[in-house]
Amino acid sequence: MVEGTPAGIEIRHLRAFASVARLASFTRAAQELAITQPALSRTVRQLEELLRVTLLDRSSRHVELTEAGRAFLEHTQRVLAELDRGVGAARRRGTVKLGFSWLLPTPWAQETVARFERATGSSVDLVRIDDPLAAVQQEKVDVALVRGEVRSSRLQVVHLFDEDRVAVFAETFPLAGEPELAWADVPNWPLVVNVVNGTTGPWSWPEGQRPATVVETANFDEWIESVAAGRGLGVVPEVAVRRNIHPTVRFLPIAGAPAIPVALAFLPSANGPVLRQFVEAALGR
Repeated sequence: MVEGTPAGIEIRHLRAFASVARLASFTRAAQELAITQPALSRTVRQLEELLRVTLLDRSSRHVELTEAGRAFLEHTQRVLAELDRGVGAARRRGTVKLGFSWLLPTPWAQETVARFERATGSSVDLVRIDDPLAAVQQEKVDVALVRGEVRSSRLQVVHLFDEDRVAVFAETFPLAGEPELAWADVPNWPLVVNVVNGTTGPWSWPEGQRPATVVETANFDEWIESVAAGRGLGVVPEVAVRRNIHPTVRFLPIAGAPAIPVALAFLPSANGPVLRQFVEAALGR
């Protein structure tokens, strides 16, 4: 409960009202807060009942503030801003947990961590996990480094940059010695796919142009050992070329391959001052 207010008013009431007021939409505010629209409507209605005033005019096509709502919003914004400053001060030497499933981009990861820790006094914990998107939604990590398209509407996604794709295969594979491989020719070979967090799979090509043979694996270790065993070729971000992922595999450039988007994903509700500072550092700001 917020001190000095009617019994029952909570921070969630204020955040719900402020979000609807700022966006002038229950639908967009519900998406931002990662809750259902009925739940958001109930929360705002509870606040109005506790205050015994109408804050929002719902009679027009667009949600509008009443005179009481405009007055209350000004105070609400000050309360929430002060709360965010207090949380930021408390967490100044806290920790941001960054989840990732595979190789972190170089030198982005090293530069980002150093920039963030130097500017904030906070630290970054690097958490290797097979499904970082699930870890974010389960609040096991604060933010995830992800490759490929993120389709979850629950998460806020910030695009960082794109990575080139390369083919990887056993040193005894028939492609060894070739100068490059065309993207359109990749499906002519058995494709080894990490179905949990791989960025390239049968879905990467249109129907009718997909690989005839797909070797499915459930994690990185299974994937790289299958590639090294010659069961097929894999497609990975170019950063793997600069890292020793296995002593018996080789890499080949892929001509015409679409780039892999790299992004940060986090829950909108977790978008506090420290996390925002980490995102700014990740963007090089």
